[in-house]
Amino acid sequence: MSMNTPVKLIAIAAITGAVSTAVAFEPEGKVECLAPADPGGGWDFTCRSVGTVLEELDLVPRGVQTVNMAGAGGGVAYAHTVSKRAGDDQLLVAASTATTTRLAQGQFPGMTADMVNWVGALGADYGVIAVSADSEYQDLNAIMDAIKEDPRAVKFAGGSAKGGWDHLKVLIAAQAAGVENLPRIPYLSYNNGGEAMTQVVGGHVDAFTGDITEAQGFMESGDLRVVAVLSDERLPGEFSEIPTAKEQGIDAVGPNWRGFYMPADIPEDAKQYWVDAMDTIYESQEWKDVMESNGLMPFHMSAGEFETFVKEQIADINQLSKDIGLIQQ
Repeated sequence: MSMNTPVKLIAIAAITGAVSTAVAFEPEGKVECLAPADPGGGWDFTCRSVGTVLEELDLVPRGVQTVNMAGAGGGVAYAHTVSKRAGDDQLLVAASTATTTRLAQGQFPGMTADMVNWVGALGADYGVIAVSADSEYQDLNAIMDAIKEDPRAVKFAGGSAKGGWDHLKVLIAAQAAGVENLPRIPYLSYNNGGEAMTQVVGGHVDAFTGDITEAQGFMESGDLRVVAVLSDERLPGEFSEIPTAKEQGIDAVGPNWRGFYMPADIPEDAKQYWVDAMDTIYESQEWKDVMESNGLMPFHMSAGEFETFVKEQIADINQLSKDIGLIQQ
């Protein structure tokens, strides 16, 4: 009898139900990461940066393939995951506060947060409001003063759908600044933050609303000037020169968490593998380097805690959306 015969016997017994213990889940072949937008936005960044770290830490056998699936503010990817990928334990889907915003507003028709598995969050990306380098608006108050005089005076561009998280950030800031007629503020929706910033830099739209990681490249090139970051305190490192909305007298905070959900009906050991993988990534030096170089702030939740947080955030955004007239009471 060869040395590996007992292993074969155990495998056969497991198949026939004689042994209840199964080999722990490990991914096989390529892992897919679905980014619910075109290349260049926050979800794309989440997939590609986390995919790289998964490979560096040997948590995947053959790499991670990012697949872009834009549409409906993440709704196309969410519907695809719910209706076509149930049980797929090799699929990660990038998510953020934009995802919970759309769920909160009923923008994914017939779908709820319970229809997927929320596996973890790996950082928070704070909202920014920015203008082109040669814009007449020097600070956030100048923008808000213009809007107070005429709600349609400043056109904003963002990578989320109308009523989505990028749009909501402008309204949160405007509400805190005492602006009335919030629904009249013009907001133009683009497929991703990169496209929205191009419109602002090109002079077609007045201001950009998005996240610090999206704006970094345009800031470094000198094309974009960030007038406010929606964080409690100034961000560290190269972002420390950016003033907060709070220090300009506008009490507006807009953190955008970055994380993942997976399809429903995946085996418990597979879900646990990915939950553990998120914990491992977050603790790694490789991910700390990514966070530091991209302006991500500490924010980590996994499994049950994360799911609870997601549902609470959906309830909060639902109420906020009602308060500012985006959805009916």
